[in-house]
Amino acid sequence: MFKNHPKGLLAASLSNMGERFGFYIMMAILALFISSKFGLDEQMTGYIYSVFYASIYVLALVGGLIADKTRNYKGTILAGILVMALGYLILAIPTPTPVPNQALYLTLTCFGLFIIAFGNGLFKGNLQALVGQMYDKPEYSRHRDSGFMIFYMFINVGAIFAPFIAVGLRNWWLKINHFDYNETLPELCHKYLGQNINTTELANLEEYASKALLDGTTVGDLGAFCNQYLEVFNRGFQYAFMAAIGAMFISLLIYLFNKQRFPDPARAKRASGSAATASKEEIKMDADEIRRRIWALFAVFGIVIFFWFSFHQNGYSLTYFARDYINLDVIDINIGITRFKGAELFQSVNPFFVVFLTPVVMWVFGTLRKKGKEPSTPKKIGIGMGIAALGYVFLLACSTALPDKEALTGMSSGALAAMKISPMVMIGMYFILTVAELFISPLGLSFVSKVAPPHLQGLMQGCWLAATAVGNLLIFIGGILYTSVPLWACWLVFVAACGASMIVMLSMVKWLEKVAR
Repeated sequence: MFKNHPKGLLAASLSNMGERFGFYIMMAILALFISSKFGLDEQMTGYIYSVFYASIYVLALVGGLIADKTRNYKGTILAGILVMALGYLILAIPTPTPVPNQALYLTLTCFGLFIIAFGNGLFKGNLQALVGQMYDKPEYSRHRDSGFMIFYMFINVGAIFAPFIAVGLRNWWLKINHFDYNETLPELCHKYLGQNINTTELANLEEYASKALLDGTTVGDLGAFCNQYLEVFNRGFQYAFMAAIGAMFISLLIYLFNKQRFPDPARAKRASGSAATASKEEIKMDADEIRRRIWALFAVFGIVIFFWFSFHQNGYSLTYFARDYINLDVIDINIGITRFKGAELFQSVNPFFVVFLTPVVMWVFGTLRKKGKEPSTPKKIGIGMGIAALGYVFLLACSTALPDKEALTGMSSGALAAMKISPMVMIGMYFILTVAELFISPLGLSFVSKVAPPHLQGLMQGCWLAATAVGNLLIFIGGILYTSVPLWACWLVFVAACGASMIVMLSMVKWLEKVAR
């Protein structure tokens, strides 16, 4: 797999894999953690989730500016790993639930998320820039697309197992404390404690509570049960954040042991002497050429905003959809005293398909290349947008007979169980979205590294991530739609966003191909 690729690619991929393992432990549970920890509804959780996800990529722009200014990509990446570990530590500090002071503890949580986002900004875009610099050498340049696909695949190896770690630790802690997992209990417990629970929900709470006690006792004081269940449930989440710190330590070790394998622009600049402050490519590239390249990149950035707005619903509205409408009993796995059950487990499906499908997609592109029929990178991105639209068409079709979210509050436990649908719906949805992702994300990184002016590599990788940030800032709209309109109408918005982006992208292909030559 690594034949014809620079030696530093494997080291960069492994270091990124460790960091992403910790990151996806957190992202698998973040939305549900915020809801269950603070009793916030889906919309309010969505605002926090969207701002955090957006800040990850906005701060990547800051990280790119720092690295471009100092030319110290390696040092900036190292600082990012350490700062992220500090953020996970803040989230992992055990705190009581229900929280005695919501404003204080929610602020502390958001501060931890900001620290993680800042560290990610220092790390993510600059490591991608280093990978791109490896392929600036003529002997590797023709393998740039496949190199970024390999790099992207390794990101997702860690992401496959991360949700299992998160769910396993939470459910293990529940069982240690003689509780069983129930995906609905945290929301009902908060409603009961907040005295805004209706009669049907109260009956469901009493039924679920009696089943959640594993020591054979009965529920005497429902308020005491709610307090205790929420405390144990969320402490398990905080142990998962501790596991994320361990993953960051592994990433740190891999990075330090392989640091010398990576390009060092600062050293190359010093070695060339003070009179030569620009590369040959920069000297040949005039202001008009730089301007054309930047405009082309920003056109692509504008398109991918709508992909990330749609794709990153996987950790938000799609996770809530899985919690509320998917029959989770079908994927209930018990290993020892650990129970692997929860909507978060679907977060493993996408990275599994990334790892499984990447070699297939690379083979297809390689075969087409040999025949002279391989689509250009811009055309692949346009096709990916169309595939993403098809994914939401599929989910729309599966949701037409389901009740709206608001209607669930008046349904009995039996009616709720009867209306739930097969997990294969989520698996099929993530399969389609993953194919779209492989046409867009790694190839977008490759396109940026190829088209960006050499002296703006870190900045342009940061801009790619900033465009992702804009898409992520819009994620909260998915929660508003999910809770306020019929499900089919909610998914129709994403069909329209991806479909329109496909049309615009394909209309620009010839221009983008010309700029990228």
